[in-house]
Amino acid sequence: MNSRFAFSLTAAALSLGLAACSTVSLDDPGAGSGPSGSSGGTMDPFNPSSPLAKDRSVYFEFNSFTVEEQYRPTVENHARYLSSNPKQNILIEGNTDIRGGSEYNLALGHRRAEAVRRMMTLMGANDVQIETISFGKEKPRNLANTEAAHAENRRADIVYERQ
Repeated sequence: MNSRFAFSLTAAALSLGLAACSTVSLDDPGAGSGPSGSSGGTMDPFNPSSPLAKDRSVYFEFNSFTVEEQYRPTVENHARYLSSNPKQNILIEGNTDIRGGSEYNLALGHRRAEAVRRMMTLMGANDVQIETISFGKEKPRNLANTEAAHAENRRADIVYERQ
């Protein structure tokens, strides 16, 4: 390989690397933070200021187990962390609102937890790191009988196990 070609190849690689970097303004104190977790604390699920500690729930529409696009960054952050930490295990807890029978809600909660697990494995997490469980309507976050409370209870929660 001649030195001119090697230099061109190195320059191209550096250019691609720089192009992949964020173009977030350093003057904006809130820039780069948020659900994607591109900055604003280390990616540590046990650090309260980390996006992994703050964003641990994926919410669902009524009678649905489809992970909506707005929760993709949350799932992706957790999947990335798991793929970088192969000894870390999690539990995904599927939940529903109070409407519907117990058997139906246990099955729906299971489908919600499995949908998040599948998305994480497609994003690089190892399937053996993830366990799922359904609580159905037995573990509500909000006990009120309002639409807002129901929406808050239709979720899959990501729970990290201490190593």
